[in-house]
Amino acid sequence: MEAFRPVWAEVDLEAVRANVRSLGALVAPAALCAVVKADGYGHGAVAVGRAAVEAGAGCLAVALVEEGVQLREAGIDAPILVLSEPVPAAAETVVTHRLTPVVYTATGIDALAKAVSVQGAHAPVEVHLKVDTGMHRVGCDPVDAVELAAHVVNRPELRLAGVCTHFAVADEPGNDYTDAQQRTFERVLAKIRARHLPTGVVHACNTAGALVLPDARYDMVRIGIGIYGLAPSPALAGAVDLVPAMAVKARVSYVQSLPAGARLSYGLRYETSKPTRVATVPIGYADGVPRELSERGGGVLIGGRRHPIAGTVTMDQLMVDVGDQAVEVGDEVVLIGSQGGVRISADDWAARMQTIAYTVVCGVGPRVPRRYS
Repeated sequence: MEAFRPVWAEVDLEAVRANVRSLGALVAPAALCAVVKADGYGHGAVAVGRAAVEAGAGCLAVALVEEGVQLREAGIDAPILVLSEPVPAAAETVVTHRLTPVVYTATGIDALAKAVSVQGAHAPVEVHLKVDTGMHRVGCDPVDAVELAAHVVNRPELRLAGVCTHFAVADEPGNDYTDAQQRTFERVLAKIRARHLPTGVVHACNTAGALVLPDARYDMVRIGIGIYGLAPSPALAGAVDLVPAMAVKARVSYVQSLPAGARLSYGLRYETSKPTRVATVPIGYADGVPRELSERGGGVLIGGRRHPIAGTVTMDQLMVDVGDQAVEVGDEVVLIGSQGGVRISADDWAARMQTIAYTVVCGVGPRVPRRYS
């Protein structure tokens, strides 16, 4: 259906390609796996996945089997890693769509092997063993890793193609916990190899780890937030040159003149200090603009100037105090991005909302059409 509301997100795929190339050069000879879960962190998994592969990503990673199926149905043929063990009911879908799941339980391993047998697949299905070295989210206990590796190897339907873990605080340079996790992982790898079992592709680093832990890059790194041009934490900003890939824009839908003392939006928390003009913008918290952004000093760009969001962001609209600037219906509004040499970034929103840039870009909702360039 045609979109009538003047709101959109611009996704610069050349920025994605540039980020993949820059990060790939940094981590070489390790391969780069581009993480496109959560619809490519809100940027669009299919478009970003294609761009990442074009720029040299060796594989893609998703969180859900459904996300992997979406990429396959879009014609993407690159290896696709599923970062959590699929439920047994999904095993046949994993096999059918040639996905590479991580595993960490005997139940999950057996379900995948059974699915291969049921479907009569000829080639073994590749799996990666995930070890919990201290994140305590998913992954096998280190004491169980060798036996689970052997369990995979003893199933002719499967091939142990990798061993991996995930760092909990790699975005905090100097935190000793990461060193402890890496030591645990190294011990697990050594025990697997001592049993003459394969470790395949070894990987541990997310974007943060890839930037600051060169000795933990192993055979592959999993780059998520970095390919979208954002640093994993303020402490790592500028560690490598990245180009933000997303801009969020709209157009002014209404303009009115208000006297001093006028109070705006739900709760009437914003009061004009002098006669002013107020522009309405047809985007709100249902689209990912935090409801409290005005109270935290949030603003937008109109005509190359920053103006404050005036009052509580509502579900579908927000208001902007533009003072005496000549603003008209149809003027471009930049919520995230650049205009006239001024920039508002996802990191700016994150800092004001005491969160991380991941939540900002992932939060740009499906009502906001993506425009790719």
